[in-house]
Amino acid sequence: METLQTTGTDITINLDGITICYDDFGKGILPVIFIHGFPFDKSSWQPQMEFSKNTNRVIAYDIRGFGKSTSDNQKASMSLFADDLIKLMDALEIHKAIVCGLSMGGYVLLNAVTLYPERFEAIILSDTQCIADSPEGKEKRYKTIEHIEAGGLNDFADGFIKNVFCQESLDTKKELVERIKTIVLTTSSATIAGTLAALAERSEMCSSLNKISVPALILCGKEDKVTPLAQSEILHQQITGSTLHSIAQAGHLSNLEQPEIFNRHVTEFISAL
Repeated sequence: METLQTTGTDITINLDGITICYDDFGKGILPVIFIHGFPFDKSSWQPQMEFSKNTNRVIAYDIRGFGKSTSDNQKASMSLFADDLIKLMDALEIHKAIVCGLSMGGYVLLNAVTLYPERFEAIILSDTQCIADSPEGKEKRYKTIEHIEAGGLNDFADGFIKNVFCQESLDTKKELVERIKTIVLTTSSATIAGTLAALAERSEMCSSLNKISVPALILCGKEDKVTPLAQSEILHQQITGSTLHSIAQAGHLSNLEQPEIFNRHVTEFISAL
């Protein structure tokens, strides 16, 4: 029996005292849920939502503190975000879903599928990795936090944007680049700092990959400098039966830089389930 659902944009739901904002379109017994990366919001999945809503029920939500979702005084962590995903699924009466996470969304998804394997029909890991931060990586994140807290959010946004897009996107997709930069700048400094600390302290998930038994699609921009293709190859080697596609002329935001190719891979994967 299909779950009754409210369809639309910017729907809000209370989860244990925080408000989660989400978009919910289309129909289907098996929903596809999209988890955005850091420091973006659910609007970064717009090309996928528009493309897939005619064939599937598709849901994209703002992680706590991002977009139009609120936060509380709990310390941010990937496992907290994973719990939020499951609570959202519970509230929407979704027992099982196909879930797609990009970058930090992939870290959240790897946590969730390890903790709650029975809730996933399949997973899509995009431009992400299983490793924890190196000591140098941690130190860099904490220095970035200090810089942001001293008023350096604009500097952070400029450097971040140059890093996440490939050069061709920076040259030819200026409207997209500006839109993503605006999302970064409208995210609160407290959320960015707290999430940077959560990213610095996240656990490695590589040792759990061999426990993943659901179908897995792995996608990565060929020019991804943040989570390079070599990291996706590790995911592919360790997750039994997984499928890997690299996406040419794309950096870290492959779903936005090459949406047609990204959507095609996702559609073929879902159709084959």
